[in-house]
Amino acid sequence: MPTRCAWVEPGNALYERYHDTEWGTPVYDDRVLFEFLVLESAQAGLSWLTILRKRAGYRAAFADFDPAAVAAYTEADIARLLQDSGIVRNRQKIRAAVTNARQFLAVQQEFGSFSAYQWQFIGGSPISNTWSRIEEVPATSDQAHEFSKDLERRGFGFLGPTICYAHMQACGMVNDHTVDCFRHTQLGQR
Repeated sequence: MPTRCAWVEPGNALYERYHDTEWGTPVYDDRVLFEFLVLESAQAGLSWLTILRKRAGYRAAFADFDPAAVAAYTEADIARLLQDSGIVRNRQKIRAAVTNARQFLAVQQEFGSFSAYQWQFIGGSPISNTWSRIEEVPATSDQAHEFSKDLERRGFGFLGPTICYAHMQACGMVNDHTVDCFRHTQLGQR
């Protein structure tokens, strides 16, 4: 069995699959980036495992993470989503997902893609950290603060520095796999 980051529950297939195939892998596809923005903001105050378990529900509720479709959601759609047990039924988080979809489209228009916008905050290349223990991994960074501040200025919500850093980790902008984890080396060879 490969050595994984300490946050992965041994034997939890959902967590292991996410860790082994997604977390920390650089993402440049705007639709996937929008998915992670929605999921990361939904996770605020909850465990990531809770969100992973509801991922299929989010996919169905948020039009397979099509930002244009979500941007067109109305108050009636928000009311409908508040009844959907497949997602976290929090009015602020749902409303933020709709608002963020609208702002996401504006960023795409300005930068050509959300990916181009997002990756500029770290100079375009992943940051590979060399943490020995999970306790060393920070909850945020200067780049995450800058990213969050700019998102807020653009009208995004529910994307503070800690959520932005989690997004950066998930999307591979930052390789925060500990050095003993098999994924640290794999991702460092990209």
